[in-house]
Amino acid sequence: MRIIGAFLVVLLLSGVSSADGKKSGEAGKVFGKIQVVNSFPDYKVKVVNSFPDLKVKKVTSFPDSPGEWQIVDSFPDYKIQFVDSFPDFTIQWVESFPGPTK
Repeated sequence: MRIIGAFLVVLLLSGVSSADGKKSGEAGKVFGKIQVVNSFPDYKVKVVNSFPDLKVKKVTSFPDSPGEWQIVDSFPDYKIQFVDSFPDFTIQWVESFPGPTK
């Protein structure tokens, strides 16, 4: 019984970083070629104007740093769905200094 309880605690702590359900550290790892989809995304993202988890700059080539996204129609690194509620993390579009804010 104690082993099962300890296992459940480890599972709960490994996937979620806070009470709001955000995936721990995932926002800073999402960069590269991004495809916007309506279903079956890798991540659900909400666009905000302040206090984002990730500041994102749209680029046309070499999206090789955190927060740099190249929007593509095929062969993405990640699939993103924009949502209004229950996002995995939030983003803010920027022209400079992209990257995680936390």
